[in-house]
Amino acid sequence: MIKFLHTRIRVSDLDQSISFYEKLGFHLGERKDSPAGNKLGFLHLEGNEHFLELCYSPEYKLSVPEDLVHTAVGVSDIIAYCTKLEGEKIEIWPANWKEKFSSGGRKMAFVTDPDGYEVEILER
Repeated sequence: MIKFLHTRIRVSDLDQSISFYEKLGFHLGERKDSPAGNKLGFLHLEGNEHFLELCYSPEYKLSVPEDLVHTAVGVSDIIAYCTKLEGEKIEIWPANWKEKFSSGGRKMAFVTDPDGYEVEILER
């Protein structure tokens, strides 16, 4: 059997990105330097084997094209989760998510990390 183990993304500020993802519910498992000299942070969500690896390289000029890639998290109560994120000053989009969710149907929202990576939020 093959397992999907982790996803690595480049970031422009490791501490800023760790702080953002911690607000989403991730926790930092480990920080270390790679043999190539990159600064790495390994973020986990409770109950998941797959993890997010953040990679910072001072000489790498990061430019994330819009809508290139996104990650997704599933939550049991998207209204409570998004309300919590708004309390952390994280912008939820679409801007009318509260009205949209009250009309029924699939509940889905997005946030954007400090480098422009999108995180999709789905109610599961």
